[in-house]
Amino acid sequence: MALLDMTWLNPPPHHSVDGDAIRVRTGKETDFWRETFYGFWRDNGHFLHRPVEGDFTAEVTVKGDYKVLYDQAGLMVRLSETHWIKAGIEYTDGLSYFSVVVTNDTSDWSLAPIPADPNGVRIRLTRHAETIRVQYLDRSDGHWKPVRLAYFPTSGSVDVGIMCCSPQREGFEVTFSGLSIGPAISRALHD
Repeated sequence: MALLDMTWLNPPPHHSVDGDAIRVRTGKETDFWRETFYGFWRDNGHFLHRPVEGDFTAEVTVKGDYKVLYDQAGLMVRLSETHWIKAGIEYTDGLSYFSVVVTNDTSDWSLAPIPADPNGVRIRLTRHAETIRVQYLDRSDGHWKPVRLAYFPTSGSVDVGIMCCSPQREGFEVTFSGLSIGPAISRALHD
């Protein structure tokens, strides 16, 4: 994946590229969220992206130094400030969860426990027309596990890429590796 054609929304204070690995250290109190429950709007998280037309599949492996509440890293698809989805690993209640936030004007949040993996977690977002399909790779059995099917407005193009945030601190360190954005996988939901 050529990083030259990718652009930062809210560049982090530090990032570096080494082969297919992108290392990021987050800025202070960064997040993507709109209103629900907490009553605030934040659109200052770090998002490295490129435009993609039509259906697609994006994958990346995420490995972070999760220590503080809401440290998070993963993939994002974004149509606008009011329509986006972020999915990845998020630290809450002392554990790392697979987290998905779907925002269509206001945000919702879902969490699923996943097994810890010292090598990081491979995650995948796929667009099938008006649907975003969210999965992670369970290395214990080699199968992609479904996490969510979410509605997302149809459009000619969206921005797709990696995101990370640290709403309660600065300096969350995360490594993204093996980023790929390409044609959509099959619509078949079950192996």
